[in-house]
Amino acid sequence: MLRSLLDKLTQPAPEPLQDDDARLAVAAILVRLARADNDYDAAEKHAIDRILAQRHDLTDADASALRGKAEALEASAPDTVRFTNAVKEAVPLDDRIAILEAAWTIVLTDGERASEEDALMRMIPRFLGINDLDSNLARQRASKAL
Repeated sequence: MLRSLLDKLTQPAPEPLQDDDARLAVAAILVRLARADNDYDAAEKHAIDRILAQRHDLTDADASALRGKAEALEASAPDTVRFTNAVKEAVPLDDRIAILEAAWTIVLTDGERASEEDALMRMIPRFLGINDLDSNLARQRASKAL
């Protein structure tokens, strides 16, 4: 399954992802953000699980299992650009904005914004096709929700 998704993501012109693959790619983006500062802690894992459970109507155990698959995918995946481009092609704009809000939640969860996280968060909205205003509003909503 992971190999198949990686193959899809690394094609020169990837096909739109099916729901399960898009869900896994989104989870992998969240994991990549959480790992960006080399401090992937329990609070960030819990936040990812909570986001996945709410977003996809999963049980806690299913959300944790999805995160586990996403961790494996993220560890073997190429670059963030391919993840975000695949998600951009597979997910409607309103859902991509919700994904960005979830990404901001992960970045803000530990109370510190590391430079590595900030660097990714400057790239990801653009690659998801989200403008600066919508990205800023997503960050503000994520901050208020914490």
